[in-house]
Amino acid sequence: MPFSPGGRRWPEGPDEGVPISDMTGRAWQRMLSGRRLDLLDPSPLDVEIEDIAHGLSRVARWNGQTARPWPFSVAQHCLLVEDLAGRLKEGFETPWRRAALLHDAPEYVIGDMISPFKAALGIDYAAFESRLEAAIHLRFSLPAKLPPAVKRLIKRADRAAAHLEATQLAGFTAGEANRFFGRLRADLAHALEPLSPDQAKQAFIERFQELAGDP
Repeated sequence: MPFSPGGRRWPEGPDEGVPISDMTGRAWQRMLSGRRLDLLDPSPLDVEIEDIAHGLSRVARWNGQTARPWPFSVAQHCLLVEDLAGRLKEGFETPWRRAALLHDAPEYVIGDMISPFKAALGIDYAAFESRLEAAIHLRFSLPAKLPPAVKRLIKRADRAAAHLEATQLAGFTAGEANRFFGRLRADLAHALEPLSPDQAKQAFIERFQELAGDP
């Protein structure tokens, strides 16, 4: 039987037993796991790694404006950022590597919105994203808010990943990428080949399990 926000169980079927008053103006999304995630007040109990991996593997970076047969998914981007964060800091602790892997996890619900469009929306997008990120962190034994030093390192890795993606897949020149994302350290060079959604999903889940110590 599916779960509701807060861990309550919903009746079987997509809408069976749900009052019409609850369906109009609803602010939840049903996940393939059966969870119904409240988008305005997300509960850690309704967050599942399989839902995150599935969603992120089907969200395209750069609004899909990339070369190669497959789009470069947010799931694969997260794997790249986690790898780069480990290269940027030797001995980067496992919990923070897990945070790096999950740094764009809210996009499994809200999609990958390019920065210029976020700025043009005129709503408090950051607050909405932060609530969802906090629920995800708590679900996977991370602090709701990461230490500033960890956030800065993940952001550096994120910008390095963007540089690699921009120049290899999104048609940017090196000069353009340097201007927007900063110069790329030579030791962070990384050849990118987009995975299929199913491959990206599986790779994301396997890496999460390694970082979580799961069998």
